[in-house]
Amino acid sequence: MTILYEPSRQVAQHFAMLVGGDVRTAGSLGEAHALLEEDPDEQLVLFGPNTPVLEAVGFAAKFRLSRPSLGVVLLRHQLEVGVLADAIRSGVREVADVNDPTSILAACARSQDLSRRLNSGGGRAQGGEPTADGKVVTVYSAKGGCGKTMIATNLAITLAAGGAKRVCLIDLDLTLGDVALMLQLQPERTIADAVPVADRIDETGLRTMVSPYCPGVDALLAPVVPTVAEQINRELITEILYLTRSMYDYVIVDTPPIFNDHVLAALDSSHLYLLVATPAVTAMKNLRILLDTFDVLDYRKENRLVVLNRADPRLGVTPADIERVLRIPITSHIPVSRDVSVSINRGVPIVLDSPTHPVSDAIRQLATKRIGAEPSTPKGLKSLMSRRTKR
Repeated sequence: MTILYEPSRQVAQHFAMLVGGDVRTAGSLGEAHALLEEDPDEQLVLFGPNTPVLEAVGFAAKFRLSRPSLGVVLLRHQLEVGVLADAIRSGVREVADVNDPTSILAACARSQDLSRRLNSGGGRAQGGEPTADGKVVTVYSAKGGCGKTMIATNLAITLAAGGAKRVCLIDLDLTLGDVALMLQLQPERTIADAVPVADRIDETGLRTMVSPYCPGVDALLAPVVPTVAEQINRELITEILYLTRSMYDYVIVDTPPIFNDHVLAALDSSHLYLLVATPAVTAMKNLRILLDTFDVLDYRKENRLVVLNRADPRLGVTPADIERVLRIPITSHIPVSRDVSVSINRGVPIVLDSPTHPVSDAIRQLATKRIGAEPSTPKGLKSLMSRRTKR
C-alpha cells in the first residue's frame, strides 16, 4: 500500500491513479501520521507537489531510524540542488519531477524494492554495513576515440538482460562524459549531487542521483558543468563504487582517456579492467605502455580483458601481429561497422537497435562468457573493506 499526502484533492486523485494499487490519501500532515500509525507495515509515503518541503524533510528525519524500511518520495515541480541536498540529508529516498510520470513510477518502485530488501535483511551485512557483492568493471582506453563509451553503454544493457540483472553505468569522464548523450538521457541528476553529502552518502542518497534508462539499467551521469569535477575527490568515487556494489549485480564504469585520481579510484575498486584499443599503431603503442603501467601498479593480469574495437582484416594487421606487440591475448574482437555510428547518432545503443548485428553479438559474447563469471576481490577493495571493518 501507499500513503499519498497532498492538500489538493484533485491533484491527489491524479497521482493516486498514476501510482495505482491501494493508495490512501491524506490532506494534511496529521492525517498522514494517523494513516501511518494504523499500518505498521506501510513502506511508502508519497509527498505531493503542494506539500511543504520542510514537512517532508521533518517527516523523513523522524522515521529514518525508528522505521528504516519506510520510504519517503517527494514530488516537486522543480528539482533544485538545494532541495535535493536537504532531502537526502533527512532521509528522503527519492525526489521526482512532477511532470515526469515515468520518473515518479520508477522512484516509487525503487523505494519499495529497497524497503522489501531491508525487511528481508537483503543488502546488509551484520552490523548494518552494505554487502558488497556486485562486480565492478572499469572500461578504459589509453587513447581517445577508441569507442570506449559505446562499448560501456552496450555492455551495461547486455548484462542487464532485460531486467534479469541490476546494472549501474557510471560516467566517470567528469568533464566531457558522453553517456547521457549516447542514451538520450536528460542529466537532471548527476554525480555532482553527491558533493554536498560526500561525508554521509548512503544507498538512499545514491538512489536519488541515478537516472533509470531501461529495465535493469540505471546511469550515474557526469556533471553538466565540467568544473564540478574539481570538487569530486578520489575518496568520494571509492565510496560511490562501494555503495553501488551493494545495490547492483554489475557496475560498469566509463572513464576518460587519462590517468587521474578518479580513474585510479575506479581501477583500485574493480574486479575486471576492460582495456579498449583499435588496430592502429598509436592505439597499440598506448595500450602497451598502459599494460606496463598496470604491472607497476600491481593490477592483476588475470583480471585484464583486452578488447579490439573496429577490428578489420582489410587493414593488413592480423590478430597475431597485435598480440605479439601487446604480449597479451585479445579477449574480444568487435568488428568495424558504420551501423555503430548510425546507432550512436540515433541515440539508440546497437544492442537494442539491432540485437542480431555482428557487433551486438560480439558484445553479448564478451558479456556472457568473460564478464558473467564469479568475481574475485579487487586489490583496492581489500584495503577498503579492511578499513570499514576497523571503524
